[in-house]
Amino acid sequence: MERDRFVRLVEEVLDSLPEQFRERIHNLAVLVEDHPPGDVARSRPGLVLGIFQGVPATQKSVFDLSHGPNSVVLYQKNIEAVCSSDAEIRHEVRQTVLHELGHYFGMDEEQLKDV
Repeated sequence: MERDRFVRLVEEVLDSLPEQFRERIHNLAVLVEDHPPGDVARSRPGLVLGIFQGVPATQKSVFDLSHGPNSVVLYQKNIEAVCSSDAEIRHEVRQTVLHELGHYFGMDEEQLKDV
């Protein structure tokens, strides 16, 4: 899938979030890369589809100095590798974005297993 089309899928997922969630997202960059860096790939079991990098909203303090935006990174080639159609890619992008936003909002893997 062309990168522009993949990015549009990500944008559609973000735009479809309920307003009460969108208004609580601050200082967050959502990025698309082909593959995770080697250290990320080695540190996690299985194929890494996405990752949240930063401090979860539940752990932030008004006294913390910002070190730039938190980020959610989606790994396009890994997502495509586990999908066999555009419909599956669309579904996996949505699931991955929601999962990583869950981490942004402070949820752990156990809480996210049903997302």
